[in-house]
Amino acid sequence: MKFNNFAFIASGLGITLMLIALRGSQPLEDGSTTLPLLTLLIICEFAGIVTAIGAYSGVSRMRDQGMSVVLVTLTGLCGVLAVSFLLLGLKFWPL
Repeated sequence: MKFNNFAFIASGLGITLMLIALRGSQPLEDGSTTLPLLTLLIICEFAGIVTAIGAYSGVSRMRDQGMSVVLVTLTGLCGVLAVSFLLLGLKFWPL
């Protein structure tokens, strides 16, 4: 796999995992979530790392090949998703 295309893959995977994490965190009647807490934390950690690498690879590609609208959008999306997964994972973390 080429590292140049990683921002495309990371943004798609990040959006999918964000939807899974948000849907899986819906509370049930007994107060638990749809997905187990450990699963939600692992999803947030994995997706946060993948999207952070996607943002880094997008910035690296922009430095090498120049800016394009699609690349700037995907890099920004990966950066926003990385921060969102970090905050969502901290929200799930029990105190």
